[in-house]
Amino acid sequence: MLSTAGFAGIAALIGDPARATMLALLLDGRALTASELAAAAGITPQTASAHLARLTEAGLLAMERQGRHRYHRLASAAVAQMLESIMAVAAGQVAVAPVRPRTGPRDAAMRLLRSCYDHLAGQVAVALADRLAARGQIELSPDGGALTEAGRGFFAEMGLALPEARGGRLICRPCLDWSERRPHLAGRLGTALCGFCLEQGWMRRVGDSRAITVTPLGWQALHQRFALSPQDF
Repeated sequence: MLSTAGFAGIAALIGDPARATMLALLLDGRALTASELAAAAGITPQTASAHLARLTEAGLLAMERQGRHRYHRLASAAVAQMLESIMAVAAGQVAVAPVRPRTGPRDAAMRLLRSCYDHLAGQVAVALADRLAARGQIELSPDGGALTEAGRGFFAEMGLALPEARGGRLICRPCLDWSERRPHLAGRLGTALCGFCLEQGWMRRVGDSRAITVTPLGWQALHQRFALSPQDF
């Protein structure tokens, strides 16, 4: 049962202007570093780290590691709903929206689509993962992922041969996107999808860079298979 002290404690955490700014920045579903959140809130990274530790301990934020970086995101949809409700109540007051930090590469081509090791990353890759998850063809969570029966049927109909298990590597897992700060698809399925798109001529690599471009044939295929078009980006 919720105690008055617990209710007051959560309210006090959110009531700090710096913490409120950082929480508001995470409402769009992205994950940001302590340095990015500190800059947006106008505080030092050390102060931001202390705030983030308290918010995480209270269950408002979750932290995940990607390489040498630590990214912070809202812990649940319930937290987002709570913040949105508070914002709705405060909507009548004059407020200045926090400046959102720019994340990832400045090059537009790299932001749109690129390789991340052996799978796709960038805006298009995140949109692909979103479509597959929304249609129940994959399941992604902070702990891992799964390919559903609907997903197996979808990829079989598309002509993508599902990769055999090897070395204990997961068939499907989320990978936090560097620029979008939301998950794209990794694992054996992510690798297979990247290779398939390149082999089919839907996508091609740009010189020696990590950038990947979608061909006209590819946009037709992405529109047919995933309901995605260039106007979406």
